[in-house]
Amino acid sequence: MIAAPKLEALGLRLRRQRLKRNESQAVFASRIGVSIPTLHKMESGDATVQVGHWMAALDILDRTEDIDALLSETDLFDLYEKQAGGARKRASRKVS
Repeated sequence: MIAAPKLEALGLRLRRQRLKRNESQAVFASRIGVSIPTLHKMESGDATVQVGHWMAALDILDRTEDIDALLSETDLFDLYEKQAGGARKRASRKVS
C-alpha cells in the first residue's frame, strides 16, 4: 500500500496551491472535473482517488512535467553503471 504520510503531504501541497490561487473547493473541483468530496479526499491524501483526477489537477496547476520526472525512462541500473565507471564484469572461473 502507498505510504500514507507521502499522500498526506501531496494532498497538503495540492491544498496550498489551490489556496495560493485563492480558489474555493467548489471552483477548483469544478475546474478539474471532480466533486467537492473527491477534492477533499485528494487534499486529505486518500489513496482511493483515481490518478486521472491528479493529472487533471496537475494540468490546471501547470505542473504536468512533474509526472514526466516521476515516470522517467531512466533505467536505474544504467545510471548506476555510468556512475560506477563502466559495465559490470563477471568473475573469472576458477580452474582446478
